[in-house]
Amino acid sequence: MIPGRLPVPENPLGLSWHDSAWIPMLNPSNIMDYFSERSNPFYDRTCNNEVVKMQRLNPEQLMNMTGFEYILLHVQEPILYVIRKQHRHGPTQATPVADYYIIAGVVYQAPDLASVVNSRLLSAVHHLQSAFEETSACSRYHPSKGYSWDLKNGKTAAAKKEIPVREEPSTLFQRQRVDMLLGELTRKYPLPVPRPVQAVTEPTAQVKQENQTEKQGMKPPPERKPRVN
Repeated sequence: MIPGRLPVPENPLGLSWHDSAWIPMLNPSNIMDYFSERSNPFYDRTCNNEVVKMQRLNPEQLMNMTGFEYILLHVQEPILYVIRKQHRHGPTQATPVADYYIIAGVVYQAPDLASVVNSRLLSAVHHLQSAFEETSACSRYHPSKGYSWDLKNGKTAAAKKEIPVREEPSTLFQRQRVDMLLGELTRKYPLPVPRPVQAVTEPTAQVKQENQTEKQGMKPPPERKPRVN
């Protein structure tokens, strides 16, 4: 950290919290106790709920107190709960500060209107900037003709600048799954067993001798004498 500068607080919109021991038994009657766990970064221990809890007062006493408090705003069993943090000024007057939604036991902070508008504006500006960059790649200028558009070559040049997406390698689960499927197919459709090749038997010595005898007994054809005129 640079000396003289205060640490930048972490954005709560990027945080989440959950307690696995509580998740299977969450219900409207204990969801506030779940939210008030000490490990929950969204819970303020200086709130009126903590005072009522420590002094074992009736939760209805929150209406007569002033300061920050948490209330259960919406319930959609068994998966969604919405809790609101508000500043109470009197029995009938309270100002909302933040909303937190719990989905399947995981707590998130709901974004405020300014964060939503800022995110939408940044997304729109990003797409407009990308459109301008792609359009500028298609513009051409010639001293005698002026400006013109070359959409085909411009799109090709813009496509070359894009970085190719690297494919993710297969996971261990995918490799094991493929091996299991290959094993099942091999058992279901076994490979044919190759037949043994029969060795060609060489002729016996007797057959060789007979062949030689036949060759010796054969007479050569008579020689042709030249014809005398």
